Amino acid sequence: MEQQNKRKQSVRKLALLASLLALAFGLGYLDVLIPLDGLGIPGIKLGLANLAVLAALYLLGWPQAALVSLVRILLFWFVFGNFTAFLYSLCGGILSLAVMALFRKIKLFDEVGVSISGAAVHNTGQLLMAWFLTGTAAVWWYYPVLLAAGALAGALIGLLFRIVHGRVAKLLFPADPGIPA
Repeated sequence: MEQQNKRKQSVRKLALLASLLALAFGLGYLDVLIPLDGLGIPGIKLGLANLAVLAALYLLGWPQAALVSLVRILLFWFVFGNFTAFLYSLCGGILSLAVMALFRKIKLFDEVGVSISGAAVHNTGQLLMAWFLTGTAAVWWYYPVLLAAGALAGALIGLLFRIVHGRVAKLLFPADPGIPA
């Protein structure tokens, strides 16, 4: 009976991981469709896919969150074929996840603070890649604008996650102490 319960929990975790991968891709695509260029800040997005990465981090752990993030970035590259965007996303995603996982582990911030930190560091990673690709430090003039937009988007994603986090954990894993609510 004990082994059957463990197997059931493993299947639930795998199903959740697959669902979060699909959600990350779908939300990432929705993000592309939402035109924010009218705000006068070129290149900003809400970062909706980060909701799925944040959920994976809190519900499953950083290795699974890394998988969700990496697979989404790879799928976007395969589907949309933009190698430069892939490099920007990969650099931003790696740095973002590393900081979010660290801040979650040391309990420096709640989920909103972790999300804001991840968004800010994502922008930092993208600008580092832009600096590397262009060879000019002039890209950094845009940094304050990206940080402000990232902090706002990160706060919105973090607040949305806070609203659904406990409910989802209790619904999917009612008897699993390894899944934090």
